[in-house]
Amino acid sequence: MSGALLTGGAVAALLASTLASTAHAAPADEVPSGRIEIGIETVNGSGCPRGTAAVAVAHDNTAFTVTYSDYLARVGAGAEPTEMRKNCQLNLDVHVPQGFTYAVASVDYRGFAHLQQGAHGLQKASYYFQGSSETATQSHAFQGPYSDNWQTRDSTDYSALIWAPCGEDKNVNVNSELRVHAGTSDSAEGASFMTMDSTDGSVSTLFQLAWKKC
Repeated sequence: MSGALLTGGAVAALLASTLASTAHAAPADEVPSGRIEIGIETVNGSGCPRGTAAVAVAHDNTAFTVTYSDYLARVGAGAEPTEMRKNCQLNLDVHVPQGFTYAVASVDYRGFAHLQQGAHGLQKASYYFQGSSETATQSHAFQGPYSDNWQTRDSTDYSALIWAPCGEDKNVNVNSELRVHAGTSDSAEGASFMTMDSTDGSVSTLFQLAWKKC
């Protein structure tokens, strides 16, 4: 029931693109002291229709939480075919102190799942910079019977982080999804479903560990 989340703002192992060949890991005394600013440009998708997602940014701009009120994927009794998969696309505007670049190391997702015997579910997320072909993707599977809260974390080793381009402001896209498959379950016994309650990103934790000086 454990997974991986994103550290640094809801973008796990994703913020990293092309770095100058001279870029090097920043020593502890070179970690920028300036504040990080996070802006939410857009929130779109079948899992977060207009008015069903809310974003709260920490007063010090080091973390944010997205909460959902209608992020539900289901199959079985009473469910439409299109309800088996739901997704939500977050477009984030992140500004960091000049002279530094960063990478998103982890992000947390949580919700509730009720899966009948034989049914299975999937929580998946991908992260990429605007205009970049590099995409980091992580997924977590759930097997029925299962009826409980769930939480996953998307995280990446330092060596595999994707870094933001130096000297450029690039929006970060975080695309999450839930899928539920009936498998061998009996629809007569009811529906199987998964919900997403919230997505949490912590910039401070991640960015303290993943800074590079341009």
